[in-house]
Parts: sequence; structure tokens; C-alpha cells
Amino acid sequence: MCGIAGFCNRQKTWREDMERMKEQLISRGPDAEGSWCNDSQDVTLGHRRLSILDLSPGGAQPMVSHSGRFVISYNGEIYNCREVEKKLRREGLLGALHGSSDTEILLEALEAYGVKEGICLCKGMFAIALYDRKEEQLWLLRDRVGEKPLYYGLVNGSFVFASELTAIAALPDFCGKINKDVLDLYLIHGYIPAPYSIYEGIYKLEPGKILRLEKPYRDWRIETYWSMAETAKKGQEQPFAGSRQEASEELERLLTESIRGQMMADVPLGAFLSAGIDSSTVVSLMQSISDRKVKTFTIGMEDAAYNEAEAAAAIAAHLGTEHTQLTITEQDAKAVLPKLSHMFGEPFADSSQIPTYLVSKLTREHVTVSLSGDGGDELFCGYGTYQSITNAWNKIRKIPQPVRSAAGYFLTDGPFSKKETNQIRGMLLSAHNAEELYARSDLSEPFLGKIAKERGSARSIFETYESGYLADVQHNLMLMDLLMYHPDDILVKVDRTAMAVSLESRVPMLDKDVVEFAWSLPVWMKWENGRGKLVLRDVLYRHVPRELMERPKKGFSIPIQKWLKEPELYAWAESLLKEDKIRREGYFDPEMVTRLWKDFTQRGIWRKQIWHILRFEDWLEQEYRKP
Repeated sequence: MCGIAGFCNRQKTWREDMERMKEQLISRGPDAEGSWCNDSQDVTLGHRRLSILDLSPGGAQPMVSHSGRFVISYNGEIYNCREVEKKLRREGLLGALHGSSDTEILLEALEAYGVKEGICLCKGMFAIALYDRKEEQLWLLRDRVGEKPLYYGLVNGSFVFASELTAIAALPDFCGKINKDVLDLYLIHGYIPAPYSIYEGIYKLEPGKILRLEKPYRDWRIETYWSMAETAKKGQEQPFAGSRQEASEELERLLTESIRGQMMADVPLGAFLSAGIDSSTVVSLMQSISDRKVKTFTIGMEDAAYNEAEAAAAIAAHLGTEHTQLTITEQDAKAVLPKLSHMFGEPFADSSQIPTYLVSKLTREHVTVSLSGDGGDELFCGYGTYQSITNAWNKIRKIPQPVRSAAGYFLTDGPFSKKETNQIRGMLLSAHNAEELYARSDLSEPFLGKIAKERGSARSIFETYESGYLADVQHNLMLMDLLMYHPDDILVKVDRTAMAVSLESRVPMLDKDVVEFAWSLPVWMKWENGRGKLVLRDVLYRHVPRELMERPKKGFSIPIQKWLKEPELYAWAESLLKEDKIRREGYFDPEMVTRLWKDFTQRGIWRKQIWHILRFEDWLEQEYRKP
């Protein structure tokens, strides 16, 4: 795992500018660093290295291809690089290698087959910058599901890109204005969805996309090489024809192959074990193919309501892993707060970022690479909301649309709108389809959409998703999450917290073949009678007794509501939410913010937007450099 950076048309200051950017990426790549600039000094690539494969200088980047035509700066891992190498050799397209890194194989494949065809051959997680010296073209590529980040845009007229927003913001002429168009989206979701960032003119390259930039490096074009939506549609149109037993056997085979490839490393490797279905499945299959005890890691909480360490220890004991457990205190968790704004580079308010950072920190003390179980909920119908939204829609849809629309008006804007509960009912009742109902359920209360001072023009997948794109309601909701929530929240959280401690995180369930197979399965193989992830459970129960897993899931979270009422954090929050301060800044409606805070502190009404605003305000104080 590494950090990449680069820019165009900064000839006079390219050396010092690149050093500034790389300095912000040290935690992503503490082992080595490098820079490359073309002869005309109008294209510069930078790299910070976390050595995982080929620890020798043979894997150093930026790397020039054998022919000298292409130069790459790359963050990630290509898990099937040996298969790609064999193909290149069979076809006489590969000479003697300088080392054993996947970077060299990736670079030669992109040159031999072309950028789009070459990347389609590769399975892995990656953010890639590739420069074609002959055609004077710069390419940026991001992996299929969005595991690795890549930001880009214009700074003072020059094109720039990096693995971290902080690297772009480190440029001396960066004058990033806050993108007010995304603030209402941020307040609803607690994260800023791609392609947007918190800064005007700086974007996130979306998963499965290729950006191409030609000289004079001012304008770019973006195309898709892999689409989650198209994969889902194809899978549902060509469904798996076997039984659930056969499906679980095929899923186990695919997951095992994915895990085998992702256990490839020249450094110590382990896995997160949270006691849930997903991580337990990954660890079970890791242990089944390993000739030594797999290293597993869990953190426990002092608060029993949030603690799953005991259950994780029981699973580890059954599987025979080398298990490490740490119980964190309230003070341990609170000590992470000052680090979050810089860690994420922009406002990000999924509070499970705190325990995720702490388990990453614990894990990095023992290994350099860790596998996780992320993706299982979205691929195999694991969230209860998928079924609750489906049930609610099946009731609502029985009411004729004109009646629903009229009732919605009376409850939200008419004579019955004084009660907030009526406004909520009206907002949900007037939804035109299940997908719209799902999007509105995340808003929770109508007035929350008015906290931002102005309604932005940015729109999310949740707002623009095509109703009925897939036949089943649950599958549509799962796809909506895989298009936005999963890459922009879950994978951001995992990547940033792990990279903050120089830990490479890998996600076997997001393997291309696993994802494509999961989309070919019917809903009834995933959900039945209030239980999700059925086919995944079938795989797990071959390795772990059912009774160890049959318990309520507590989730990976912290009691943030409780902490904010305690003196230390209460004072911190009060200082950030002062009404005159909010008014002076001009981003949020100060009366609305005050109402949120008083509802919580005086009436005990918790709304997640409180934490969203606190994380924004903390970022504003800690990271934002006013233009």
C-alpha cells in the first residue's frame, strides 16, 4: 500500500511542490519515496511506499516500463498478478523482470494491452497514475469498487492529483473554497459522496473509472471500464440456476480463491475479527488454507452494550487462531478525536471511525497487512433496513398515489404540519417508490434539510437512482448502498484509519468474481424470515458452530451520545456550536444548529446531524485554510 501524488505544468517549483505533497503521505508509505519528472518538466509523478511485495529496490516507484514509454505511480495490490504475468509470457510480451513486484507486471500489462483492456485483466485494489511519454498523455485509474482513494482537480490552473486531500491542500498556491453545494448532502449522510469533495474544483475519481488528460493538461475525459450497476443488472438477468446448497459451495470456492490471493505478502499478515458473520467467514477460510495460525485482532469496549470481544475470542478459540484482544477505555477512544480531521482530510462523521482506528492501531503493532469482512451486508442483504423498507413500501403502495400525495401535503405543509411526527409521516407517505422511500428515510426529519444555508446543486445516487432498475426492491436498495454508502463511507473509513497507522487493509468479499457471483443470486438465497446473508451463513457454518454466531449483532460503534453529555466533550461541543460563531462562518443556519443542540441537551432528543456538524466544525478549525 502506498500514497501517490502528481501534477502538470508546475515547471518552476516541481521539486519543492512534490516534496510538500509527499510529506502528507508518509503514513501511507513510510518505507521509501520517489519522484519522476519528464524532460519538459510539465508532468511530475510522486510516490511514498509501504513495502508489501518485493521489499527490495526492485519494487520502487515511480517505475518506468521496459520500453521506457510508460511511467507509473501506483497505490494498491494486483492479486492476480502472477496469472497476468503468465499470460504476458505465453504471448511473448514480457522480458526479464527487474524484481518480483506486482507493480512491474501491472505496468507491462497496461503497455502491452492498452490501458482499458490491461486494467480489465487485473483484479485488485488500486489508484493508478500512468504517463505515456510517447503520446504525452496522463491516465488516472481507480479500482472497481472504490477501495483506494484518488483526488484530482485544478490548483491555480495546474492539474493535480493525490491519494489524500491533505496532499493537494499542502500546495502553497492552493486556495480551496468550501464547496457549499455538497453541505446539505454531507449533513444528511455524514460523508461527501463522489465525485465531490469538500473543496470547489477538487473531485474524487469514481470507482471503475479512467480519467485521460492530454497535453496541455487542462481538460480531461472520463470513461467507465467496470460498472457496479451494469454488473448487478447482468447478474440478475442471468441468475444462478443451482440450489442454495450449490450456491454456497460456489461462494465458498470463490471466497477461498479471493482470500488465497489476498494472503499474498512478503510481510506479516493477519485479520480483523469482530465476531460478525462477515469477518468470521473470512477468518475461517483463511485458517482453512493456512499452514500456520492466522493472527486475528479484536478490540473490546468497557461498555457491555458495545462489547463483542468475548464472542470474538470464542470464535478465535474454535478456529485456533493466534488471537490478540485489547479492551479500550473511554479515554482511549476520546483521545482519537483530535486526529480525525487530518486523518480524513475533509468532514467525515461515521463515529465508528474511532474504534476502526483503534483496532487498526492494535493490528499494526503485530502485522503490516490485515484482511477484513467488509462488503457482506451490501452484497448478501445483511441490513435489516432492506427488509423494513420493503415491508413499509408494500403497505404504502396499496394507497392510491393521488391519495398519498394529498395526505403528504396536509401532513408536511398543510394544517397538520405543526407536529414534527406528522411531517415525517407525510414525507415518507408521499414517496413515489421504494428507492425514494429509502432515500427519504435517511433524512429522518424534514427540517434537517434546512440546516445548510443554501440548497446545493450536488445530487447523490440516492436522489437520482432509477426506480425499479432491478426487479427486487431489496436488490435495488443493496445496489444504492454499493454505489454510494459503501465506497464513500465504509471503504473511506477502513482506508483512512488503516493508512493512518501504515496498515494495509484488504477486503476479500469485494473481489470481482465474488461480487459478480453475488449479483447472480436471487433474494431468497440471501434473505428469509427476518434473517439476512443466508448463503454466506451456509459457508460459515461449515467452519464455525451455529450456536457461536446466533446472537444479536451489537455493531462496531461507540456511545457518542453519552460522551457528549460528559463535561470534557460537552465543553468541546459547546465551543464548536456557539450560535454567533455559526452565524459568522455562514455555512449553517445558526438557529437550526442551536435547536438541534438544545433538543439534545435539554430534551434528550438525539439526531445524528449533531455529530455531522461537530465533525465539520472541528475540520474547519483544524484543517481548513481560508482562501
